[in-house]
Amino acid sequence: MSERIIVTYQVGAPPAEIAARAEALAIEQSVECPLAAVTEPHLRDDIVGRVEAITPIGEARFSVRISLASATAPAEPGQLLNMLFGNSSIQPDVVLADVDLPSAYPAAFCGPRFGIAGIRAKLNAPRRALTASALKPQGLSPQALAALAGRLARGGVDLIKDDHGIADQAFSPFAARVPAVARAVGDANAVRGATTLYAPHVSGSLDDMRRQLDIVRREGLPAVMLMPMIVGLANFHLIAKEAEGLIVLAHPSLAGAQRIAPDLLLGRLFRLLGADATIFPHHGGRFAYTPETCRALADAARCDWCDLKPCLPMPAGGIAIDRIKELLAFYGPDVMLLIGGSLLAAGVHLTEQAARFTAEVASHGQ
Repeated sequence: MSERIIVTYQVGAPPAEIAARAEALAIEQSVECPLAAVTEPHLRDDIVGRVEAITPIGEARFSVRISLASATAPAEPGQLLNMLFGNSSIQPDVVLADVDLPSAYPAAFCGPRFGIAGIRAKLNAPRRALTASALKPQGLSPQALAALAGRLARGGVDLIKDDHGIADQAFSPFAARVPAVARAVGDANAVRGATTLYAPHVSGSLDDMRRQLDIVRREGLPAVMLMPMIVGLANFHLIAKEAEGLIVLAHPSLAGAQRIAPDLLLGRLFRLLGADATIFPHHGGRFAYTPETCRALADAARCDWCDLKPCLPMPAGGIAIDRIKELLAFYGPDVMLLIGGSLLAAGVHLTEQAARFTAEVASHGQ
């Protein structure tokens, strides 16, 4: 990897101080010591970070482009993120905004195994927008969650996932929950003659996640969900590689604590590390993302990028059926709308509400 990595930060600083601030940032993210300590000429020439551009973007706010030696960041997720934003993430006036990686990185990480086309093929849905829901709330038994899953599947929802808060708790152990939900979804699929996918939440230590993957494979399930920022990017990438034959969903839990631009983290980096679909909060729900952030994130997930397959955007976070037309006009058909709580609130009418959800998406999402 001889090319340099171009990293864009947003930095808060008075105009008179931004040049020095940018130089300090370049040093912090490369050699992390005074330049006087860097006596070897080849280190100064090749390893020390370089300030490539400084552009004002607001009052006392600047876009700073810095190039880093790719030799300092081999294609390993932890070290790559460390070199992009390790120490500087501790500085409250810095945001990691964008990264331009040499083509060797996408080739090394490989990206999604299925991507949008692969998910569509699993569902036999070549053109329309897709639907998803979540099993919740916490505290329900495996049998209760399986009953919810069966009703959602009978309503025609394309994908059902565990809520991210449901892991391997005593009230719903993974080893009991996953087979129960798998059976309920399988029974509904047999009745409908159609396909609903179930994605269990895989979590815990690396050993835990591997044991859970064994259960997923034993049940013949097609997908899993992980939280990359909780399990760690290196573990996420490893499990995504080991989950051969499984669609991988990435959940954004803890992503907001990182001061990394959402389109970069959820749209590009999760995709780079193997996410076939990326879940994120749509604007106007329970979270504060703007329309511009959501559009940039979806574009980053789906855009042409070396030879990586596009990643499916999954907007979520408090959205309801009455927003479907608006959502599909915003994202287009290459999207999977995730509606959880507002469906589950239908109670005994859950199957009918799920059917309404899927019909609304089908009517607007071609």
